[in-house]
Amino acid sequence: MTDTAARLLLLLSLLQSRPEWAGPDLAERLGVNVRTVRRDIDRLRELGYPVDATKGPGAAYRLGAGADLPPLLFDGDQAVAVALALQLAPQTVTGSREAAARALTTIRQVMPAGLRHKIDTMQVTSVTNSWEFLAPPVDATALDAVSDAVRRKEVLQFDYAAAEAAAGDAWAPPLRVEPHHLLVWSGRWYLVAWDLDADEWRTFRVDRITPRMRTGLRFSPRTPPAADLAEYVRSQADRGDTADAWECYGEAVLETSASLVARWAPGGAIVEELGPKRCRLTLGAWSWIGLAALFGTFEADFEVIGPPELIDACAELAQRYKAAGSAIRETT
Repeated sequence: MTDTAARLLLLLSLLQSRPEWAGPDLAERLGVNVRTVRRDIDRLRELGYPVDATKGPGAAYRLGAGADLPPLLFDGDQAVAVALALQLAPQTVTGSREAAARALTTIRQVMPAGLRHKIDTMQVTSVTNSWEFLAPPVDATALDAVSDAVRRKEVLQFDYAAAEAAAGDAWAPPLRVEPHHLLVWSGRWYLVAWDLDADEWRTFRVDRITPRMRTGLRFSPRTPPAADLAEYVRSQADRGDTADAWECYGEAVLETSASLVARWAPGGAIVEELGPKRCRLTLGAWSWIGLAALFGTFEADFEVIGPPELIDACAELAQRYKAAGSAIRETT
């Protein structure tokens, strides 16, 4: 490859990396003068890449959008990142496996031999421990409808499979929300939205959302409930699978704040605020002893509500810790 061709590839990669570049900045990155940058920009235009430029001494360049835009250019690191993302996508979004596989095949075909070998040796499989649950997959159609409503700033109407429905409510009216932001935490997709009926901010699990027909109603964005929306989602009580998905589950009242418990409780925790420094925690685990130990990790007094197996496990665990403490004193 000639120096000019290599420089054009680098220039194209730089233009794709951010919305706009000043001419002197491009010249510095390419190791040439501004006049050479202008010539290279003209060469890219001749190849069919629509590069827009502002006029004057402070000229800036940006890669325009258009139906005739040639295929995007990926450097080695970008290609590997895209390939890994395509392998992981079907694990969280149902209905995307075939499309992701076709996209990966397309990218692989145009890779140099060295990169192709690297991708072939990086086969990714997600594995969980026996006491963990995979994040429930999200339907691709539902995710597309929700993300489209966020982008359009359009009121979203949907049915929601919430915990109260699982408890026996045969029917619940559809929810109407102003969708603000989509984010992924711990492998789960969440929607932060303003509930128009409850008149408050809420967080919804996207895997529980079944969108209805588009409303066509636009809204003006509100001030978000927090500057850090990731932290806001982490502070919510219902973040994981339902507690009864575990082999053992129980509940206790803890003498500490619900916000602290909601932040650090493992997936599946259900937290109910009972006061400024008091909350009810429903939790699941792989064994009764394991469950008893989890309740003790919050460094707070607690009262077990049930079931009896959890009460017995707490008593057994107390004896084990007492014996362990006595053994340590005897050896010191």
